Amino acid sequence: MTILRLAVQDDWRCIKLKYVVQLVSSRADSRPDGLPYVGMENIESHTGRLISAQHQDDEQPPDGISTVNLFEKGDVLFGKLRPYLAKVWFCDFSGASTTETLVLRPGPDIHPRYLLHTILSQDFIRKVDTTTFGSKMPRADWADIGNLPIYLPPQGTQEKIVAFLDSAIAAIDALLAAKKNLLNLLAEKRRTLIACTIMQGLNRDAPLRDSGIPWLGEIPEHWQSERAKWLFIERDVRSDSGDEELLSVSHLTGVTSRAEKSVNMFMAESLEGYKRCEAGDLVINTLWAWMGAMGVARQPGIVSPAYNVYQPVPELAPEYIDLLVRTPRFAEEITRYSKGVWSSRLRLYPEGLYEAWFPVPPKDEQQDIAAHIKNETKKIDDFATATEHTIALLQERRSALISAAVTGKLDLDT
Repeated sequence: MTILRLAVQDDWRCIKLKYVVQLVSSRADSRPDGLPYVGMENIESHTGRLISAQHQDDEQPPDGISTVNLFEKGDVLFGKLRPYLAKVWFCDFSGASTTETLVLRPGPDIHPRYLLHTILSQDFIRKVDTTTFGSKMPRADWADIGNLPIYLPPQGTQEKIVAFLDSAIAAIDALLAAKKNLLNLLAEKRRTLIACTIMQGLNRDAPLRDSGIPWLGEIPEHWQSERAKWLFIERDVRSDSGDEELLSVSHLTGVTSRAEKSVNMFMAESLEGYKRCEAGDLVINTLWAWMGAMGVARQPGIVSPAYNVYQPVPELAPEYIDLLVRTPRFAEEITRYSKGVWSSRLRLYPEGLYEAWFPVPPKDEQQDIAAHIKNETKKIDDFATATEHTIALLQERRSALISAAVTGKLDLDT
């Protein structure tokens, strides 16, 4: 059992990093033949794990910079670009890396994996982060990093710490991997639930018929299939003052109040002339429709004049349409009717939307479908939230163990 102590043990030294680690400055103008390449994107944040490495048959480093650092097996890479990401890796093979990494070679007084754990610790990363320069892409410099103090126990203690941390972290990482896999499964279950229920209803025993429309496939026999031009009327009413609630449209959240967004967004000086929409209207972000940026407004408000607003016919339940248009299958379908030269710049205009076909169950069934999906997805979302909380606790435990072990606050002899 480990015991928390209040102070570093007497036989530990506090020493600057540069006195036990050598900065390796070996470089090449291009990746030497046969050497794998490690970029910043190949190192996982905060875990010390290598996600992947590019090999010789892959393309040259993707950052467009030919110069690379050279490292040897047993070195440690430290990402100096945005160091708060804690991209650190113990090299278990020789290769080349981006020049945004520092290649650190452990001296005889420090165990290589003890070095890894030390510079991965929260305390060390925070200290490095206070030395960075540059606001948009902060970087750290070896002149500052090398002068940071670390705690250095005797070699035997280092070996015990490494053995303990490698074992404890492996167990935590196995749990984290299982929880993250569960999150992926829950997300897939959520998508499947919505797609299947939207397209085939609640009664799985209901007889089906071929809709004659490829993207719809078979639908319940008593459902209709209608073209959008018979279901929606474009609404182009402009605001006189711009004082109405400003709404935003995205592929992640549908139609929401701009005030709910936490990201910085460009705001026009005046919202006069913005398009008005009513609760229940379908709003489509014309430029990002191919990504699924559309949905039904839950409240009246105004949207960008670059968006399109459509009033649905009374036979449509807004909550059902909101779920339908935000499915990946629908986004793929309306992409066929979008215009543009590049896929990332496709635009969906009214005449394009009007070409699409919709499944139309009876209105009361639409409402039942939406209510069922709301109830079932809440169960999934609650489970996912609890799983995310467990992941956060495991990550905190992982970080706390590393920090305590490399600062002498764990007694590994008991």
